[in-house]
Amino acid sequence: MKKKLLFVCIENSNRSQMSQAFAKILGGKDVEAYSAGSKPSGIVNPKAIAAMKELGYDLSEHDSKSLDEVKAFAPFDAVVTMGCGDACPWMPAKKFIDWQIPDPKNMEPAAFNEVRDLIKSKVADLIAGIQ
Repeated sequence: MKKKLLFVCIENSNRSQMSQAFAKILGGKDVEAYSAGSKPSGIVNPKAIAAMKELGYDLSEHDSKSLDEVKAFAPFDAVVTMGCGDACPWMPAKKFIDWQIPDPKNMEPAAFNEVRDLIKSKVADLIAGIQ
């Protein structure tokens, strides 16, 4: 049975997008990964696209989505928020996790990639813990 994961941040343009990508990469056929934003920006940040391209993943195929657009896929095995606190509304899930990850939106590439690598590590731990 596939595990369904939802990653949520405010704009759905950086952290949650990269989390979704890593869940797809690391979880393979055992994971269905989604991402959404409480106030989606409507775009995936070009910095996030560039950071993931360095690892061979094409994030330009992703869209910035609202929670309403992913609620049809609920319930989830886990909903992971990125430190957005009260801005993230409730979604049906077995487990809720809040990762305190800084928003890399305005960071230089080296710092942005540090956040990307932190996200990869956290997603790997999450997947290892739910299977």
